[in-house]
Amino acid sequence: MRIAYSRFLYPIVFLVLVIILVLLRWWQGPLVHGYVIESVPLVQTVVGTGRGMTVSRVQIGSEITAVALERRVQEGDSVSPGDLLVVLKADDIAAEVRQAEVALEELQSKTRPQARVALERAESELAQARREKERRESLAQRSLLSAEALEQAQEAERLARNAVESARLAVQALASGQVEETRLRERLASLRAQLAKTEVRAQVAGTVLTRNVEPGDLVQPGKVLFTLALAGATEIRVPLDERNLSRLSLGQSAQVIADAYPSQPFPAQVTFIAPSIDPQRGTVEVRLTVDPVPDFLRQDMTVSVNIETGRRDKTLAVPNDALVSVLGDQAQLFVLRHGKVQRQLVTLGLRGLAMSEVLDGLRAGDRVLADGAAPFADGTRVRISEQKPVAVDSGGDSATRNELPVNFD
Repeated sequence: MRIAYSRFLYPIVFLVLVIILVLLRWWQGPLVHGYVIESVPLVQTVVGTGRGMTVSRVQIGSEITAVALERRVQEGDSVSPGDLLVVLKADDIAAEVRQAEVALEELQSKTRPQARVALERAESELAQARREKERRESLAQRSLLSAEALEQAQEAERLARNAVESARLAVQALASGQVEETRLRERLASLRAQLAKTEVRAQVAGTVLTRNVEPGDLVQPGKVLFTLALAGATEIRVPLDERNLSRLSLGQSAQVIADAYPSQPFPAQVTFIAPSIDPQRGTVEVRLTVDPVPDFLRQDMTVSVNIETGRRDKTLAVPNDALVSVLGDQAQLFVLRHGKVQRQLVTLGLRGLAMSEVLDGLRAGDRVLADGAAPFADGTRVRISEQKPVAVDSGGDSATRNELPVNFD
């Protein structure tokens, strides 16, 4: 009889325990995912994609129209001030230079001595005309010469005097450093300057980025023959979404990763924030200085930039998927207290893609629902399955890093 009683009692007890457990689970509410709030290190960054380049670039062209005879450099070559880049055809200008040199030499060896000889001859003729005039004046006083003959002598003397003055002016104009020599030298200098323009040279030190000329090409003023990246500082230029402008400031540090060398990040610093916004793209240009410049960084190389805009060594943080109704620095979430969910208003600090800092509204050890948009009313009983927040790793930094999204056209 006792055996039969026990045979029925055990199943009944088991069934009662199952019912009690089911009722307990029902009373405790459904199982949902959640997080335990704790203090963690937090770093906030703004991320973007940009390109590396030197601070300045120059475009080199020709000042004259001519045919290219020889090109001396190509892309990637380093040049110094005065280095020859391309040689242009210069036959006609060279001929004019030789003519100007001959004219200057002729002035010094022939024209100037001839002018001095002409002056001496004019002075001699003037002396002869004066003597003849004096002789005729003497004869006229004694009534031995007609008035007409005397007038002829006086006119001859006047013409001779004018000839001397003209010859003297010519000698002065042809003298060293005077008008004629200056004119010839300036013409020669002008032609030599034109001849020098047939050799296109670098005016600054840099690296040749592009070349747009080959032997036989007709080059003209206004056509870019070479583009040089000036030697010196290198910077990263990044267009960032204007929504991130309030988080940016000069002097912020950043980590840069070249797409071609993802395992070799290098540091940079924000040195320029554009004063205007690109109205078509809604972006603001940010420039970062790189020092030292890694050997592998090349002109226009695509890079990813993580600009550190905020850091907390230890702060309360909540995963962003727990937040709802975010407005400015205010947001709501579900916190579990005494087994019941309660909608809680929190004040946010640093905000990122993965986690946000909580300044007010939560304490360490609080448990919050992972889904801030869950359809629960205040007071609903739930059970939380705790899970670890997923942090966005920035590479090489032990702190949790939250990245702010940046949109590009």
